Amino acid sequence: MSWRCAAAFIPSPLLFFTIGFVAPDMSSAQAQSLRPVEQIVERMQQHEANQLRELKHYEAVRHYQVQYKGFGTHLAAKMEVELNYNRATGKSFHIVSLNGSKLLCDKVLKRAVESEQEASKDRSSTALNTTNYRFQLSGTERVDGRPAYILNVDPLKKSKFLYRGRVWVDSDEYAVVKIDVEPARNPSFWIKGTRIENTYVKTDGVWLPAKNRSESNSRFGGTALLEIDYGTYHVLLAGPPNVAETQVARMERREKLHN
Repeated sequence: MSWRCAAAFIPSPLLFFTIGFVAPDMSSAQAQSLRPVEQIVERMQQHEANQLRELKHYEAVRHYQVQYKGFGTHLAAKMEVELNYNRATGKSFHIVSLNGSKLLCDKVLKRAVESEQEASKDRSSTALNTTNYRFQLSGTERVDGRPAYILNVDPLKKSKFLYRGRVWVDSDEYAVVKIDVEPARNPSFWIKGTRIENTYVKTDGVWLPAKNRSESNSRFGGTALLEIDYGTYHVLLAGPPNVAETQVARMERREKLHN
């Protein structure tokens, strides 16, 4: 196995989440305590639409680091990147610094940024919607002290931008707050398996990526670990700072009035 193959195919973080659906498989008592899957899907999609509409601009300085251990060798590299997002023009990246293994810098860190740029240009190919995914509601769990629905997600096609696994959705605001998944398509023959974990943070009323951890194991031994700290966001909204006070929140209030 070459270093090029080991390093080149660590998956980049996945960014936008909507959901497809199938009937949940759980006990009747548990199902009664949860909202219908269709309702969760509708509100999550509405939250995403509202956030995209309200989010005018954000910026942050990200910190990437990657390590490869195997065959008696340990390689490492780091990268610092300035990210700017504008609703009209999309994302732009500026690499501030690169340190460590040139191979890992060129074939993993720079490629992670290129993959994110590519994915952001075609949201339909990355969205977790009924075209790309089906899901199963498996229960609830607290994430950072907040209740969340757990969705088992299955892709409907093999794509380097899609995945299978679990997605946690905040039960109050219907934002994706955590994922634990593997790629829908194995990125390389040399890779035996990859696990991707992503967490999200609420900043000025919007939910954005906080940390990413992607670990890939080689068929012949060796492990590559990519970690991203998305930094502190500076956010500019088109409207009021509380994105949660949108149609989703109004739907909740109307429900309470009718009950």
